[in-house]
Order: sequence, then C-alpha cells, then structure tokens
Amino acid sequence: MAQEKNVKTVEYVNDADDELCGINRKTARVGKGYKYIHKNPFWLIAEFFVYRIIMKPFAYLYCKLRFSHKTVNREALKTCKGKGYFIYGNHTLYGGDAFIPNIINSPRKTFTIVHADNMSLFGTKNFLMMCGALPIPTDFHAKNEFMAAVEKRAVQHHAIAIYPEAHVWPYCTKIRPMHTAAFEYPVRFRDPVFCFTNTFSKKRFGKTPRVTTYIDGPFYPDETLSEREQMKKLADTVHAAMCERAKNNSYSPIKYVKRGDSND
Repeated sequence: MAQEKNVKTVEYVNDADDELCGINRKTARVGKGYKYIHKNPFWLIAEFFVYRIIMKPFAYLYCKLRFSHKTVNREALKTCKGKGYFIYGNHTLYGGDAFIPNIINSPRKTFTIVHADNMSLFGTKNFLMMCGALPIPTDFHAKNEFMAAVEKRAVQHHAIAIYPEAHVWPYCTKIRPMHTAAFEYPVRFRDPVFCFTNTFSKKRFGKTPRVTTYIDGPFYPDETLSEREQMKKLADTVHAAMCERAKNNSYSPIKYVKRGDSND
C-alpha cells in the first residue's frame, strides 16, 4: 500500500483487545428478562417504519455520499435463499459499521450482535432494537434468552451480523485477531457463514476513503469436529478470506503502529 502524506499515526499495544475509538460509555445492564423479541402489534408497526422507511434509506444515502460505497460479490448471498445465515465483518467504520450490513443483506432484515455499551445512550435503546440490535447480556443468567433470540432470528431467515474483532479501529487496513467465541452461533444452530471485508481507496478529494465491501462464503461448520474445533476452524477460514480481500486496500488516513515497533 502506497505511503501517503499527512497520515495520522496511532499506537496500539494489543491488536486483539485495545480499544482505540476514545468513546467511553456506561455499560447498560442487559440481564435476565431483557425483552429481545417483541410481539406487540404497535411495536411491530413502529419497527417496520423505523427500519424500512427511516433507517434503510438513510443508510444507503449516508454510505454512498460519505464513502462512495459499493459491494463486490453480493450474489454469493443468494446461495442461501430460504435460510438464515451469520455474516462477519471487519470493525473499521464509525457509522458505516451500523449501516453496511443492512445494505449488503437487503432485502433481508439484518440483526446485529452488539456490545451492551451500544444500548447506553439515553433515548436510543428502543430505536436501536427496532433497527436490529441484539445486545450481548451483561448477566450470565440471561445468556439462554439471548441465544433463543439469536436462534429465532436465524429460523426466521434473517441475516445476523457480527464484528469478531470486537473494537472499532477506524480505517484499519489489516484484519485483526478474531474472538473464537463469536463463532459459537453458527456452530450451535448449524447455519451457513459469510464474511464481508471493507477495503479503502483514496478519493480525489478529502481524507475520507472510498469503501468497497467484498463478500465471501458460504462457509459451513465441520460437524466431524468438536464444537470448539468447529468454532476455531470457522474463525480461521473467515480470517483467511478477509486477509486475502484486505490486499485490495490502497489507502488509509490512519497508520496503526505497535508500540515499541516503529517498523510495524
């Protein structure tokens, strides 16, 4: 990737766990009894309006205007008509990471597994839930309810998006280590897996890169292995596919350097 002038340098210590976004929020409690699935008809009407009429058009417009966004190999998703699937991506865009899964999986609704921190902003919880947020429980005793909600959305043939790198590193051009636990869902529910890799190239004007999203898959759990081995194999397969696509990066306004290693 060619070197650019006026590139910001950010140091990190651990590329698997460092939080570099600089946003600190009080984590919302997501405990036993948290309502993941709503059946009230008024909620469902509002959910349809918020997701289909407000969020989706805004997502398309925002990503096109800000990132000149385009998708490559979207037809791969058509191989899984009539079934739900899990789709994993690199966590590199403020705003865009909330919108791009909904764009590439359309017309399916996309549900996104998120950290409970995302539900902490006052007045946004219901809006985010209507847009498809599935917050990870902060209480171990709520895990069964959470997993039941994830399974129900898969059974309903929706797409379920996950960012296995966990933390946002804006415009990062390398694929960071992935948390193997993030691959528990397709192993448990026997569902196909896709991945999407956001890559960056320079626009004629401005520092904000052009974003191209590459889709790969489907990949399937290897049922000849133990569950833990299946998770590890899926994580390795997705990571390898995304690393190959990341070779298409040609620009980033941010350079990530490991502390103590000036040549990283």
